[in-house]
Amino acid sequence: MAGNKAERLPRKAYERELLRLQTELVKLQEWVRVEGARLVVVFEGRDAAGKGGTIKRVAEHLNPRVARIAALPKPTERERTQWYFQRYVEHLPAAGEIVLFDRSWYNRAGVEHVMGFCTKEEHQLFLRQCPLFERMLVEDGILLRKYWFSVSDTEQQERFRRRLEDPLRRWKLSPMDLESITRWEAYSRAKDAMLVHTDISEAPWYVVESDDKRRARLNMIAHLLGSLPYLDAPPPVLRLPKRPESTGYVRPSRDLQTYVPDHAASL
Repeated sequence: MAGNKAERLPRKAYERELLRLQTELVKLQEWVRVEGARLVVVFEGRDAAGKGGTIKRVAEHLNPRVARIAALPKPTERERTQWYFQRYVEHLPAAGEIVLFDRSWYNRAGVEHVMGFCTKEEHQLFLRQCPLFERMLVEDGILLRKYWFSVSDTEQQERFRRRLEDPLRRWKLSPMDLESITRWEAYSRAKDAMLVHTDISEAPWYVVESDDKRRARLNMIAHLLGSLPYLDAPPPVLRLPKRPESTGYVRPSRDLQTYVPDHAASL
């Protein structure tokens, strides 16, 4: 099993393959731009399942003007009165764009339902409308990929503990994250119901085993690349121009400007 710590992927093998896959992602990005494709990738899963780290590796070398991350905050009072999917529609890609949803409209199937932020009727309406909504996206030509990151309860607990002890990652924890520990089975039931209603042929769910973060990242990226008909679109030919001869410009004295102190010199 990927979750067995004795079988975790060695770092060197991980970094070597990650670099290769990220190079392919750059090719995918260029194909999306040239072909005018629209790609939506949905990342869902329990808290600390590894979604954020995977999104970071996917976007790391991509052009933010082409590939952007959509991580929406809680809805405003006005947005609460709109059709539920309305605020997500605003973030869908135009031609030549990629949008990575760090959580998505599936909030209603998970945290909103489990934590009581929506009514049972709203939850049931979502489960009925979501397949229709996604079929419309696909029918309109959007390339939609949905990934569920699956983490075990023991691994989630360990990740929470590490975050709690690490001042650089403590911001990732919220009281709601910790409460999810006590609602493990409720989230499991919500996930099962979500998959039953929304795992459709036009937009199927793909489950990523994520106890081993390195394996999860490589597996997800490799699957995404393999699921798309991208080609290696040749980039535009660029040539570095020859620097022209000086016309007599003289740089102003350094005393006229305020420079950042050389902190590095004290190391």
